[in-house]
Amino acid sequence: MSARLPSWAWVTGLTTGAIAVVAVLGVQADQGTKPVAATTGPKATATADPKPSAAPSKKPTTPAVPADSGTGRRIVYSLGQKRVWLVDASDAARRSFPVWPGTVAPDPGSYAIGTRTEATTGSDGVPVEHIMYFAQKSGVFVAFSNAVDGSSPPPAGPDAQTGGIRVAKQDGKALWTFGTAGTTVHVVE
Repeated sequence: MSARLPSWAWVTGLTTGAIAVVAVLGVQADQGTKPVAATTGPKATATADPKPSAAPSKKPTTPAVPADSGTGRRIVYSLGQKRVWLVDASDAARRSFPVWPGTVAPDPGSYAIGTRTEATTGSDGVPVEHIMYFAQKSGVFVAFSNAVDGSSPPPAGPDAQTGGIRVAKQDGKALWTFGTAGTTVHVVE
């Protein structure tokens, strides 16, 4: 003689299983290296609701590629938004991410990736990698890079002259792959 479980037991079991899967995936995702930002915003939390919702879930939206940022395959850097977009030949943004700019900003306009250096020490003394130079202003070279340890730069002093535009480690890898020598960098306000 076999006993059947009541329907509420199945729902409870499935909900418990879903929570366990979310927890395991959260721990796995949290084990990667993350940059340390100067300020942190609210963190998302996972919840399980035994009643399905009729409303579709909202995914975070990435800001649109700025207007007047050129056409074709390019890197777009917004000074005001402190953000970079990797745009493919069909003008579709393939990736976008925030950046920590240095104290010396390039003027708006079009540039090209010139020298690329795999690793060095930044002017702030932090080991950096994926350095891609594309501009020079007031004798300071401007380049994208990421800290080897994934950290963000501390705030620069008022007299510091740094042209490094620091990105998160995983974004640095994507930028390095996308931004080959000669790739256009379009800087907008």
